[in-house]
Amino acid sequence: PLQSMELGDAGVRALGFSPGVIRICGLTIALALSAIVASAVGVIGFIGLIAPTVARLAGARRLGSRLVWSTLIGGALLWLTDALVQLLAGAAQDFVPTGAVTALFGSPLLLLLLPRLRTMAAADFQAVPAPVLKSRPAVRTLVLLALGVAGLAVIALLAGRTPDGRWAWTGIEEWAAILPWRTPRIVVALAAGAILAVAGTLLQRLTGNEMASPEVLGVSAGAVFGLIVALFVFSAPDWGQRATFAALGTVAVLVAVLLFGGRSGGLVPERVVLAGIALGALLDAVVGALSAAGDPRAFLLLHWMSGSTYGVDWNTTAITLALGSVLVLAALMSRRWLDILPLGAGATTALGLPIARVRVVIYGLAAGLTALGTLVIGPLSFVGLMAPHIARELGLRRAAPQIIGSALSGGALVVIADWVGRMAAFPYQMPAGLISATVGAPFLLLLLGRRRSRNADS
Repeated sequence: PLQSMELGDAGVRALGFSPGVIRICGLTIALALSAIVASAVGVIGFIGLIAPTVARLAGARRLGSRLVWSTLIGGALLWLTDALVQLLAGAAQDFVPTGAVTALFGSPLLLLLLPRLRTMAAADFQAVPAPVLKSRPAVRTLVLLALGVAGLAVIALLAGRTPDGRWAWTGIEEWAAILPWRTPRIVVALAAGAILAVAGTLLQRLTGNEMASPEVLGVSAGAVFGLIVALFVFSAPDWGQRATFAALGTVAVLVAVLLFGGRSGGLVPERVVLAGIALGALLDAVVGALSAAGDPRAFLLLHWMSGSTYGVDWNTTAITLALGSVLVLAALMSRRWLDILPLGAGATTALGLPIARVRVVIYGLAAGLTALGTLVIGPLSFVGLMAPHIARELGLRRAAPQIIGSALSGGALVVIADWVGRMAAFPYQMPAGLISATVGAPFLLLLLGRRRSRNADS
């Protein structure tokens, strides 16, 4: 039954199976296996990505072969990693996470075998799914969305709690004392959310994967790694030093992704995404190993990675707005490419677009946006996943309206998360990165439920 799923729902039904039953049974088995492993040894999710992929790249084509070989490869890889940790770490083995170190061995293997990956034809990618609803007037939708975002920003700016915990609306006489502290945080939250949302929009339209988000390129992990280097080079790195090292880490990872993903031709999205995931997992493993060592700088890193607007000043705000505006404007200028790419490689080339160059430019824009957003507010990639879906559900189908709508939606999400983080446990504050998933996940599930009901009605 699982093998028949490769034929699509129509083919599965023609063979006498129910696609829904097969999916439920398959997911139930997968969840049970994941729960058993997590309860026994913790979360070691990278094995679940690399073992089936390596089995496929090594020549296992049919599902039965992949099940057998991925089981053997996954067990051998985890056993080898754990044995090496015990051998090399010595007395410190209890502080070295095997799950993180697994990526140190698995990622190079995946990158080595990546050129053998047989990718699907570019025409099979449909970055923008066929609309279920009629497209709504984009200008009216964007105006209403912008007004809503402005209203949220005003509420976040003026509504708050007094030192004794009471809710209050900030009066004019208190503006001079309170607004200089709140305004930069709200502006940066709005800008960072918009930046990450645009990055997610570019990646989803380019790869044809609705689950693509900024971390799939690995550039957010590159920015994190650059920040780690800055923390070890300088005793107290300022914003400029952190920005420089984060940018260098981002550029290094992007170049590596394009080199590995572009081997054997074409910068095919599937291969580039796998290269980004592998490199991201590799860098995350390095971060996890350093954090487990107990270095005090690891606490600063974890604080930043949780997604926070703490300590934002007007200089940071101005730089973020300037760089973000340039990158978003460049993304809007690529709107024609983004509208044409879903037609497939053949149609794109026939229309005169050099597809390899276009992909490099868009990947570069997405990487730059991700690096800037990550540097300002941490690796808050969930915004880049959800905001494009919100814009699409609002009827914004074409590239330019979706980019603008995603930017407004992402900015609104981070502003809400930052405000909730400031007020929920007052006077203590919770990072916006932790709150954004809590706020956004139910909304995303609601949108997916609405899409399912519309599909059933049609």
